[in-house]
Amino acid sequence: MNVDEIIKLMQAVSENGLTSLELKEGELKLSLKREKEMPQIVTVSAPSADAVSMQMAAVQNGLAGPSMMSPAMMPQGVMTPQAARDTASGADIGSDKVVTSPLVGTFYNASSPDAAPFVQAGDTVKKGQVLGIIEAMKLMNEIESEYDGVVEAVLVNNEEVVEYGQPLFRIK
Repeated sequence: MNVDEIIKLMQAVSENGLTSLELKEGELKLSLKREKEMPQIVTVSAPSADAVSMQMAAVQNGLAGPSMMSPAMMPQGVMTPQAARDTASGADIGSDKVVTSPLVGTFYNASSPDAAPFVQAGDTVKKGQVLGIIEAMKLMNEIESEYDGVVEAVLVNNEEVVEYGQPLFRIK
């Protein structure tokens, strides 16, 4: 294969949206690949109502996380992971003993819909005790207490989607 043929091949790959091409000439083997494009959200300095509703729809449908939204477009009550970490670090929480989410997923306060919650405000907990479950990619991850103490507040509701670093429990 000469340089001109390689250039023509590269142009054909590019024009057809292919992301990969593998070619072997001995015993001819050809492998073409085209990956799906990930949706991209473009923010503008002065968001229109349509732009905000489109981004919120993307967040609700799982196509984008709140961290992909500009702060100006962030609706009240939605926290970015950084905001969750800032909140967990102290000022608004009112306690230095805060259990935060180690991953993004759906929070469950009980082992099954019929079961009683693992803990409620006012319950005494020991380090290592299960406080809740976060489901991520069909895997159930137990959230254990990092402290001995009394649950001062449960900061999330059952079946609520949680972000990485989001405060879940406040323990005193």
